[in-house]
Amino acid sequence: MKDLITVIAKALVDHPDEVRVSVTEKDDKFEYRLSVHPDDVGKVIGKQGRIAKSLRTVITSAAVKETKRVTVEIVS
Repeated sequence: MKDLITVIAKALVDHPDEVRVSVTEKDDKFEYRLSVHPDDVGKVIGKQGRIAKSLRTVITSAAVKETKRVTVEIVS
């Protein structure tokens, strides 16, 4: 899952070498924190959050096999 987020994010940004994904496992969910260069935050979020919503939809769909919930948070 972490690799999938990384590949998608690197395709969207101007500074792909600064894309970082960290994983935190809490009680019943995995929380992925996507960190990008401050100039690229808008590109990952998109107009009215459309790209971020699409990214979250893809990750949630890919995580159906897991028994835990998955969330994606975008930070600069």
